[in-house]
Amino acid sequence: MTRRSTTNFVVVHCSATRPQTDIGRREIREWHIARGFSDIGYSLVIRRNGLLEMGRHPDDIGAHVLGYNSTTVGICLVGGLYNDGSEAEDDFNGLFTPAQASALKNACYFYKALYPSAEFCGHRDLSPDKNMDGKIDKWEWLKSCPGFCVANWVKTIGL
Repeated sequence: MTRRSTTNFVVVHCSATRPQTDIGRREIREWHIARGFSDIGYSLVIRRNGLLEMGRHPDDIGAHVLGYNSTTVGICLVGGLYNDGSEAEDDFNGLFTPAQASALKNACYFYKALYPSAEFCGHRDLSPDKNMDGKIDKWEWLKSCPGFCVANWVKTIGL
């Protein structure tokens, strides 16, 4: 694996699975390898029970946001869809468990210590700025992943 020389963003993702789907690093790695990746694309997977599973080394270039992999590290929360398969725009508590919230908080503090200048964002926040106005509006999102505003969420934990 190739190491990143700089880390500008810590990107939070979701696995786009329903709440009852209990998967982890192994299954996501299989999905990514089937897509042609050399390994799991994320550095960290947070299971529904809050268990943290390491993926790629935190300093390795990942495979999780097209066009940004060389300057980002990725965290994947298992879940992100409602029971009916629909996505949310801003519903952390409706999509993820309290155990995941606690684990994500710890992970964010860990990554902030490793990469002090990195900003936190969601996968959707790195969608193309189609109207070139300098911000990513909802209508420009390629997907709603992770289903909540990461920037607002990290403020609630003091980062």
